[in-house]
Amino acid sequence: MNPKTTDTQNENLHADAQAAAKKKKYSFNKLEKRIRRAAGQAIDDFGMITDGDRIMVCLSGGKDSYTLLSTLQYLQKVAPIHFELIAVNLDQKQPGFPEHVLPNYLATQDVEFKIIEEDTYSIVKDKVPEGKTTCALCSRLRRGILYKTAKALGATKIALGHHRDDILETLMLNMFYGGALKSMPPKLVSDNGEHVVIRPLAYAREKDIAKYAEAKQYPIIPCNLCGSQENLQRKVIKDLLKTWDRQYPGRIESMFKAITNVVPSHLADTRLFAFRELVANGIADVNGDTAFDQPKVGDASEFLEEDEQPQSAAQQVHVINL
Repeated sequence: MNPKTTDTQNENLHADAQAAAKKKKYSFNKLEKRIRRAAGQAIDDFGMITDGDRIMVCLSGGKDSYTLLSTLQYLQKVAPIHFELIAVNLDQKQPGFPEHVLPNYLATQDVEFKIIEEDTYSIVKDKVPEGKTTCALCSRLRRGILYKTAKALGATKIALGHHRDDILETLMLNMFYGGALKSMPPKLVSDNGEHVVIRPLAYAREKDIAKYAEAKQYPIIPCNLCGSQENLQRKVIKDLLKTWDRQYPGRIESMFKAITNVVPSHLADTRLFAFRELVANGIADVNGDTAFDQPKVGDASEFLEEDEQPQSAAQQVHVINL
């Protein structure tokens, strides 16, 4: 083979590798900015963080909590206010729990952290009959311990890693199985009235977080160590939303926008709207009776990111021809 030809081929391979690496880095930067922008917007919209806050970041070892901590660390550096972070993990003593993973990871991060050891696993196994899901009791025990820890650490806020998809799943679970139109709010007061709980990733998409965690190569700890079956109802809802997201791009984004755009007069909760006192006053109302009108249906693609917009027929034909 001609040496010049070999050199040319090597140069082309090198150029291709460089181009691929540059494209990968560009995609990652865009993804990271999207998550950070979503978190910043949620924090601002709901007034989640104020100057002087000491925020306890609950770290489970899953993709969501790793992303939450990383995002808050970035915002801590660029925010015009000062706030502290302390990462907390609760080691519940499940068999096989890799207790070294989180301390080793956190030791490499510039963040204060604390590992709490509480054997809730034995309590749950003792109280819950064989074959029944342990998630409900485990969650209550974990919540109580975290509240107590936040108080001991002087935390003013408790940050959880729930994202947009968690919020939509909870909405549909409550609608389908609980008979209530409620979800998981981005900010609330704890059930004991002593803590403010925030969810800075409320606007972030699970698929973005999954890609981000994979790219960052976080040391993920599986959530099935206790041997409990996944909540079947939540799994059904999660699969439904994923199917819709694949088949109807923009639908999930539109659904989430809906819970931020509530019109109480067009629902049926007498606690939210004074239906009994409603009388005609001769004044036009944009939220008046539209029962016989078709719901306003927009183009769901308006909720998609630029690189997710559906292709035109001409573009699709071009891709096929390639």
